[in-house]
Amino acid sequence: MERRAFLLLGAAGVLGGCKREETSRPSFSISKGRRIAIKLATSWPANFPIMGTGIERFAQRVHEASGGEVQIKVFAKNLLVPALGVFDACSAGQIEAFHSGPYYWKGKNPAFALFGGFPFGFTATEMGAWMEYGGGLELWRRLYAHYNLYPLLGGNTGVQMGGWFRKPITSLADLKGLKMRIPGLGGEVFAKLGVNPILLPAGEIYTALERGTIDATEWVGPALDLRMGFYKVAKYYYSGFHEPGSTLELTFNKSFWDGLDEDVRQLITAAANELNSSMLYEFQAQNAKALQKLRQFGVQLGSFPPEIVEAAKRALQEVIQEQSAKSRDFKEVWEAIEPFWQINRAWTALGLKNYLTMRDGP
Repeated sequence: MERRAFLLLGAAGVLGGCKREETSRPSFSISKGRRIAIKLATSWPANFPIMGTGIERFAQRVHEASGGEVQIKVFAKNLLVPALGVFDACSAGQIEAFHSGPYYWKGKNPAFALFGGFPFGFTATEMGAWMEYGGGLELWRRLYAHYNLYPLLGGNTGVQMGGWFRKPITSLADLKGLKMRIPGLGGEVFAKLGVNPILLPAGEIYTALERGTIDATEWVGPALDLRMGFYKVAKYYYSGFHEPGSTLELTFNKSFWDGLDEDVRQLITAAANELNSSMLYEFQAQNAKALQKLRQFGVQLGSFPPEIVEAAKRALQEVIQEQSAKSRDFKEVWEAIEPFWQINRAWTALGLKNYLTMRDGP
C-alpha cells in the first residue's frame, strides 16, 4: 500500500466518524495501469460555496489518495444534465454519480424525502446517528437500489433558516395564498397552512422573488443566502423548523459502484465521510460570519409566531399519516425513524437544549 493513500484514508475515516469496517480500516493499493473515470453531476451552480466547493475537494481528495488512478470530473448544474435531472441520468447510467438532496425526489418515492430530513425532525447530529447507527443508510440503499442507485452521505447543512419573506409574517393568516419556494415535506406542511409551495432550482429563485413570481423562499442559511442576494428583495428573514438537519447525498450508479474494486469503494466511502463532516463544520463557521453581514444590511430577523409553529406540528402529523397510508415505503421508513427520533430527542433536550438555555458569555 502506498503510504500517502493510507494516511489520507486514515484521516478521512477518523473525521467521518465511520463505524463500518470498510471505512475504519481502509486499504487502497495502487495497481499500475488502472484508471477509473467518474462523471459526477451536481444540482448546484459552478463554484457554489460549501456544497459545490465541498464536492470539488472530495474529487481532489480521491484523486490524490488514489495516486491519480481515480479521476472524478465534477459538472455543475446544467453543464451535463439539468439541476434536477441528475437522479434520472445517474439511474440510467448516463453519469456515474451525482451530488444533490434526496428530498428533491419525493415524486419518485415519497419515502425519499425522509432521508433528507423533515420538519421538527433530526438535527444534523441526530440524523448522522440514525444513518450510521440506526439502520438509516441500509434502508436508504435498499430503496434506492430499485432505481439502480447507491447513496453515500454527502454532507449536512445543519439547521436551515425558515425563509425570506417580502412582507412580515405575524399570524397564520399571513401565510394564506403565499407563493413560496420550498421543497420536500416542509413544502407539504406549509401547504396545509395555506401556502402554495413551488419547487425551483437555485438559479431561478432570486429572479422569481425579485419579480414577485413568488412571495417567499427558503434556501439554506446565512452563508449561502447572503451569496444569493435575497436580502436585496426580501427584508424579513425567519428562523425555521422545516429542515433542522438536512442530508445531502453523494449517490452512485449502483451497477457502476458494484463493478468497482473493493479498495476503490473503500477509498470513495472514506473520502465521502470526510466530506460529510467537514461540510457541516464549514456551514457552522460561514453561517456565523454571514449573519453579522446580514445584520449590517438591515435584514429583519424573526421567528414564526407560536400559532404557526403549533399549526405546523399538527400539519406534520397529518402529512405523516397521509403519506403512510399512500406509500408502504414511506410507512416503513417513518416507523424506523420515529422510535429512534424520540429517544434521541430526549437526550438532545436534556443535554444540548438545556445547555443552550444557560447564559453563555458576557
